[in-house]
Amino acid sequence: QFKLIVENPGKPIASGLQLKAFVEYYPDHIEDLEDKLILLVDDDVVDIPLLGFIPYCCLEIESEMDFGQVIASNKVISKEISIANHGSSSGMFEISYDGVVLASITPVSGVVKPKSKRTIQVDICTDIPRVIKEVMKVELEGRGCTEVWVRAVVVEQVLKVLGASCGKVVECINFGPVYFGTSKTEQISIYNKSPENMDWVAVLEDNAIGGEMGTDLQRSTDAVLQDLSLKNRDVDVSTLILCTPNQGTLLPYEKSLVTLCFSPEKFKGDFEVNDSSLKQDYVLFLRFETVGNRGGYLQALDDGATATTRNHPHHVDLALTGSGLPVMVTFNPGPEINFVDCYLGEQTEVLCTLKNESDSLPVTFSFRKAAHFNISPEKGKIKKNSAKDVMISFSPRQIGTFKMKQIIDIIGTGVDKNNLHDLKTISFHQLYLSLIGVCKAKRKRILFTINPGLTPVISNATGQFVVDGTEECTDAARGAIQCTDAAPVAILKSTQTRIHTHQINRNCKDDALIAFPNDRATSVRPGEWDKKYRTIFTKTERYNFIDPEFAYTDCERLSIEAHKKYYDDFISSLRQRRLEKDAARQFDRYNDPVSIGIKPGEGLKSPNISMKDFPKEKLPLKMPPLGDDCLLTSRKLATITSTSTNNETWSWLSPVPSSTQEKEDCSLTLTHKQLHQIFIGPSTIDFGDVCVYSTTTKELHIINNLLVHIWIQIEIEIEELQETSPLSQVVPPLTKTHVPIVFETITPGSFKRSFAYKINNQHLGHVLVVANAVPIELQLSARELILNPVPGCLAGTEFRATVRVYNPRNHPAGFIWKPVTTDRKPAFSIRPVRGFVEAYSDLECEVVWRPGFNSPEEGEFILCVRKGNAIKLKCFAKVTIH
Repeated sequence: QFKLIVENPGKPIASGLQLKAFVEYYPDHIEDLEDKLILLVDDDVVDIPLLGFIPYCCLEIESEMDFGQVIASNKVISKEISIANHGSSSGMFEISYDGVVLASITPVSGVVKPKSKRTIQVDICTDIPRVIKEVMKVELEGRGCTEVWVRAVVVEQVLKVLGASCGKVVECINFGPVYFGTSKTEQISIYNKSPENMDWVAVLEDNAIGGEMGTDLQRSTDAVLQDLSLKNRDVDVSTLILCTPNQGTLLPYEKSLVTLCFSPEKFKGDFEVNDSSLKQDYVLFLRFETVGNRGGYLQALDDGATATTRNHPHHVDLALTGSGLPVMVTFNPGPEINFVDCYLGEQTEVLCTLKNESDSLPVTFSFRKAAHFNISPEKGKIKKNSAKDVMISFSPRQIGTFKMKQIIDIIGTGVDKNNLHDLKTISFHQLYLSLIGVCKAKRKRILFTINPGLTPVISNATGQFVVDGTEECTDAARGAIQCTDAAPVAILKSTQTRIHTHQINRNCKDDALIAFPNDRATSVRPGEWDKKYRTIFTKTERYNFIDPEFAYTDCERLSIEAHKKYYDDFISSLRQRRLEKDAARQFDRYNDPVSIGIKPGEGLKSPNISMKDFPKEKLPLKMPPLGDDCLLTSRKLATITSTSTNNETWSWLSPVPSSTQEKEDCSLTLTHKQLHQIFIGPSTIDFGDVCVYSTTTKELHIINNLLVHIWIQIEIEIEELQETSPLSQVVPPLTKTHVPIVFETITPGSFKRSFAYKINNQHLGHVLVVANAVPIELQLSARELILNPVPGCLAGTEFRATVRVYNPRNHPAGFIWKPVTTDRKPAFSIRPVRGFVEAYSDLECEVVWRPGFNSPEEGEFILCVRKGNAIKLKCFAKVTIH
């Protein structure tokens, strides 16, 4: 099998030259050969060994494939393992697997080229928590059967609430009693006990069973029920509980600190009676959920039936309890305190007792400053069920009656909504006291002296000066002069007499102002050009000097008047326009076909209208704010979901954003709370048993509860789901739609695959598709059929019976009846011989036996289903011989 090709030289080879010889190897059977080549060089003999090997493959595969720890997320995950060929020829492999845990193995057989590798992809489904330990048998050429173990641990995505200080699991946070208007904070830790990142959001369960909002649990049952019937229960409880942060992302096995703030508010109802001693207890449930899971169920209409898919997300409930208390502080005496009358410079005191009637909380008070009144102490703290004395003193600084409203601030702790970690001191409640005090003036004896001069110290342009105590002077008309301790004052009422008026001024008009005699020092001044002044006695017109350097010119006065008139006209036009609008609004209000302005006639009485006759006004839908501070509540989510479901749209949706608003909305990066308000489900679409070569459709529902457009893009690379359409939709705000998921396959067996979708081309999600592909099948109502003669019929008539053919599958099945032939002539016949049975329906077939001399009483048929099963039907004719 070795062949040497060489031409030996006849002469010696000179130095520097060479000679080539070729050795060919032609194996004729599978066997490794060994030989040698003898080379004679002068007197030396050189043995050159020759080795011939047959080409072979050397396949190698790893013995274990470990997925590690993964979370149960209804997703099919993949991992690859390589088959390496270190040999010089191609090698074949074949993989066999008998279990049902592994979703798929691709490819299950093939050829590995020499000096190369072949990648095998193994898929597992993370639908339920479990430990996967499966074995695959790999048949390698040249090495026999090798086992490969596939291991994985599928765990739940666990979210826990731990105490911030103790680190243990916490199920309830008790805030205890808190005054209305104040706040109290508690801290907890959110712990991600799973090997993957977790996006979480907090949802306040305001309609949970066992929740209480503003009910005094210590009262009797009848009182509580009566209170509930009077109060309006539509309360936004998201203002009572603040959670910061209320959304976020946790890394694997990471803890995050969360601050909870309880801020009770006074419950206000339509018919509530003001009761200062009313206590309000709260029991609320705060749920921490993973984003995308709502903790409820998604109901969708599918072919007229209600299909319910329950999602059990990984969530944790935290109970929150607390009580809201009003401030119960009484005053003795109070609330009106009257002080004893006193004189200027004196002081009176009243001892006031402040009593805190609360059994649970102390009270911190602070008196505000009030004129003429002093409080000692101004600040203080009263323990529960205790009292404190406060001295209130009245120290007037002027004469008169003083009625002051004394404000007492109740001090507590409030919270900054931008930073819940820092509490601040605030005045959350005010109490009021009425303080009444009178300061009298000490009486002085007034001595009157005669002052021959008539020059008053105090004067003005009109000369009208009134002095206290002038009521004691009765002879003012005779020119009596009074003198006080301060200065002598002229009290002659010359402006009301005409005894000194000059004769030529007796008929002067009364539009002039009266000037005192002592105003000459200031008479030379810029005056008003349109006013006249006369003397106090003779009524002679005084000279009025107008300084041209300070006074307005005629042009300036006209400009001022024009400017003033312009603004007067402008304000007047605004008022006129407003009145016209009000008149038009009133006209539109009463100008309707119902009220035509007819007044009731004599004897007609208006009907008595009660509160029950008024329909309840439907409040406009309040969307949950998208701010970082406001919590999502289950009631808001349910309300928005019902609104979005009513706005159901099945077609005419744009595949890509087209308008400016759509492009702007679909480019947004949504927060966790926004993503939590978008429903794409069910997360697992189970087609059940489906026939091969059939087409089955299920609906993937999309509900957009946001006030913005969203862009849904579905990425399907699975061959069995290629007919699904549309794969891209722009969903308007508050709208529900669906995408028909079409499944068809030609391969029987279990099917588990997941496809991905994107929201706004950023946020990724997955949907698991499960199906069991089965062949076409028909079933019979009976495997054996007995044909009895019909009573009352003559002998020799046909025997008849029926058998029903059922189709339990989702695909029409074609069938044909084939009789089992024997040597004897067949006496049984069946109709119809061939036909179709629609999906989930049945067909009745009739079997006839014709009696004869040599007719067999037994027969057999085979129901042959096209691309399906085959069933035998045995028939017996029951002949009765009389």
